[in-house]
Amino acid sequence: MDFIVDNHLQGLTIGICTFLIIGIFHPIVIKAEYYWGTRCWWLFLLLGIAGIVSSICIDRIFISSLLGVFAFSSFWAIKEIFEQEERVKKGWFPKNPKRTYKF
Repeated sequence: MDFIVDNHLQGLTIGICTFLIIGIFHPIVIKAEYYWGTRCWWLFLLLGIAGIVSSICIDRIFISSLLGVFAFSSFWAIKEIFEQEERVKKGWFPKNPKRTYKF
């Protein structure tokens, strides 16, 4: 961590980690909708709230920033999980044969 701070790489590292966090949420949303449908939106809400609380409680700017990105990526995932359901309706993504759909 000292190397990152000493060489003024915090912004760059936060940017890279933000990119990775957002990229990781994409397949998580797809899998969550596939297995649980939109019923799991509350899980993303709880993760987002936990991320915000953690971000506020931590003094280190680097970790606090990443927790903030995680929190708001979780909130964005709520929107995406409902949009993923629409994509499944359109046939862009496969339906889970073990689940019943309301459409």
